[in-house]
Amino acid sequence: MADRESRLWGYGLSRTSGVRSGVLYPILRRMLEEGWLTDGWESQDEAVGRPPRRYYLVTDKGIAELGAVLRRAQADIRFRGLDLGFA
Repeated sequence: MADRESRLWGYGLSRTSGVRSGVLYPILRRMLEEGWLTDGWESQDEAVGRPPRRYYLVTDKGIAELGAVLRRAQADIRFRGLDLGFA
């Protein structure tokens, strides 16, 4: 959400968040189905020497919905002390 223009790769999201890929990819699929994300594939020109990567972009709906999730988490005492703000 911090940089709406950047393409987000599943592997990078997994490493940054610390969420295992087996947990992350089903979440990404649900977010795509709900319209929170759009996706695409990088071009063959970008993927020299390897298969193209699938990327994700946050939609306007995703910004609104994810912002609401963050606000609820910030208000929940169980998440106090965690950095849940926008970068």
